[in-house]
Amino acid sequence: MEISAAGRLEVRITAADVGKRVSVRRWNDPGATDGKFTDTVGVLTSWDDGVVVITRKDGTSVRIPESALVAGKVVPAAPARRRGPTASYPELARIVSRGWRPVESERLGEWELRAAAGFTRRANSVLPLGDPGLPLDEALTVVRRWYGERGLPAYVQTATGAEGTQELLCAELEKRGWTREVTAELWVGSLAPLADLADAGGVVLAREADEAWLARYQRKGVSEVALKVLGSGPSVWFASVPGESGVPAAIGRLVVDGRWAGFAAVEVDPALRRQGLATTVMAALARQALDEGASAAWLQVEAGNEGARALYARMGFAAHHAYHHYREPRPEGA
Repeated sequence: MEISAAGRLEVRITAADVGKRVSVRRWNDPGATDGKFTDTVGVLTSWDDGVVVITRKDGTSVRIPESALVAGKVVPAAPARRRGPTASYPELARIVSRGWRPVESERLGEWELRAAAGFTRRANSVLPLGDPGLPLDEALTVVRRWYGERGLPAYVQTATGAEGTQELLCAELEKRGWTREVTAELWVGSLAPLADLADAGGVVLAREADEAWLARYQRKGVSEVALKVLGSGPSVWFASVPGESGVPAAIGRLVVDGRWAGFAAVEVDPALRRQGLATTVMAALARQALDEGASAAWLQVEAGNEGARALYARMGFAAHHAYHHYREPRPEGA
């Protein structure tokens, strides 16, 4: 917090700092049990009608009456990462998008409208990486019409918590009644240590997802459209650990794109969990990625999946940013 020469805390932010990362301290309500003050760090997304709104790294917003502010200052926009490969959000967003392609897409300025018959929100949402070339309300009207023509709800994928993320866009969508339905995180790590975690013997790698692999995949009834999405990417591999009755004991998916390798669909037979099979699959895929010249790894994990988060942390991964899917306002009466 900022302290004046006289030793007093000071509020050194104004409405002109909207869009910047700030740290503020506020008075707690009378009777609060957690102390006299609360500190909040995040992006200042609005300051209107005497209310300050700050969007935190995880995408949640905090509303603070201006009268409750005790101190505040602008802080560095992107704190240095402690470990793992470095990258901005836009770089990673493009890498991830190339590894999970829709079957149909269209540009709206620097936004990409993506559709794949509803198979995963990632392939059926707008990826906004710049200016849509229209005022926001007009752009959202185009988005809703485009998805409506395809019988799909309109989603916008946004991110928070890193260099180049979209806290301001999140706030604008929420003002317009768009609802945040899903929050997950993108984690990054170094590839070489991952390849050394386990003996990858017994893991079968293939260029296509066969019927056995799909039998273990958690999304049942995979359509031709889904197969196209699963197989999309610069260099895609599917890993399987053979199991009983022809269904793999564990599976995984890899996409290699330059220096980056992305891991997905790492799934293990529930009866065989905690035996290191997920690590074995990822080690085998990591070795393949290293052979193709990659050095950095990424994966996505939902915010509430504590088991997966603990596993990936042990593997050397760390959260880079959070991402969210905002759904268009539902029609009245729906």
